[in-house]
Amino acid sequence: MLKLDILVLSVHPDDAELGCSGTILKHIAMGKKVGIVDLTLGELGTRGSAEIRAQEAAAAAKILGLAVRENLALPDAFFENTKEYQLKVIAAIRKYQPAIVITNAYHDRHPDHGRANELVEASAFLAGLRKIETLDDDGVVQQAWRPDHVLHFIQDNYIKPDILIDVTDYWDKKIESIYAFGSQFYNPDWGDEPQTYISSPQFIKVVEARAIEFGKSISVKYAEGFTSRKILGVDNLFYLK
Repeated sequence: MLKLDILVLSVHPDDAELGCSGTILKHIAMGKKVGIVDLTLGELGTRGSAEIRAQEAAAAAKILGLAVRENLALPDAFFENTKEYQLKVIAAIRKYQPAIVITNAYHDRHPDHGRANELVEASAFLAGLRKIETLDDDGVVQQAWRPDHVLHFIQDNYIKPDILIDVTDYWDKKIESIYAFGSQFYNPDWGDEPQTYISSPQFIKVVEARAIEFGKSISVKYAEGFTSRKILGVDNLFYLK
């Protein structure tokens, strides 16, 4: 079994790169094991295809240095927070037994983001109930497991963060991981498919502006923000920025 310190459960390939790849890189540099499980293949996206996005996700995983990346292949745009899909997410959480789960924003421009947040939040709790049975890849009953924390990265809509992580030293590598998705983001060499909101060259500037705004709040150049449905604590006031 590959036990992870942090498991990112996000709905579309590239959501994790946009929302928390600086935090991923920082914790991998600290020696933590981090993985991503994408919930869908992003097959309904305007540009690219499921096959292309899978290749791009693998390339981004190498850039980030992930311990694992896999895809649950839930139906893009049509998944719901139901027992059927909860069991799939529960099995993924139990498979990797993370201390921390990170998922999509609890509300956002794209409706999949908020629904993914609800699905992951519910599944993270239910994964700790031993009377809910799930099987591993070999058909063996999995051990119940509940992560200590579920955090939500902040996406297109502004949401006031509960915590901010300094990612200044990892910013360039974060941008590299985003641009691994050449079908999705600004790429003048990409085919004849329609331009979209996120393929505009302005979009990455907005991502950077948000990180600068968050960074200013803690006196660093770039930061990523997260929210939590439960109150978070620290052991020592001098850890506060």
